[in-house]
Amino acid sequence: MAEPAPGRADAPATTQQDRIVGRGTAWVLTLASVVGLVAAFVLLLEKIALLTDPAYVPSCSINPVLSCGSVMNTDQAAAFGFPNPILGVAGFTALLTIGVVLLTRAALPGWFWWGIQAGTTLGVVFVHWLILQSLYRIGALCPYCMIVWVAAITAFVTTTAQNVRTGRIPFPARLRQVASYSPSVITVWLVVIAALIAVRFWDYWVTLGS
Repeated sequence: MAEPAPGRADAPATTQQDRIVGRGTAWVLTLASVVGLVAAFVLLLEKIALLTDPAYVPSCSINPVLSCGSVMNTDQAAAFGFPNPILGVAGFTALLTIGVVLLTRAALPGWFWWGIQAGTTLGVVFVHWLILQSLYRIGALCPYCMIVWVAAITAFVTTTAQNVRTGRIPFPARLRQVASYSPSVITVWLVVIAALIAVRFWDYWVTLGS
């Protein structure tokens, strides 16, 4: 019997369970991309409509807090000199393509996974900058933007978990099982954001019940 190759003691085995987990990663990335892409595309259409007609009221302007119009008319909505939804459409389209490729059971090289990690990391950092701006500078929330937040966080955590599970991100082998808790991480992350929103706009929420 051949001996294991040196230096590979910590390499995860390609078992049937690993392949099932990989399939789950592909589905999550695909679905998160679809949701994010739809929300970003609708945001882009709303922005175009607003640019065409300054009096236009976006469909997601519901009340003083949930108001896309208030967010779209700020400098933060065009952080790089063009509407932010363009970044969302481009980024989620690329991620959707990757998700579909993964659904075919295609094996992507390690460097490609590092590219996905970089992209989702930049996306989640930008999203959290927008969250801070919405909560503490603009003082309004864009419902479609919040859908993009959820999609970006889900994609980032899922990608990171996959890279931890496969050993690309250097975690001790005995700790790689932490990757299996990615759904819980996403849930807690979103609950924290929801709590920040509740606290920030508490004075308004309490008026709704009166």
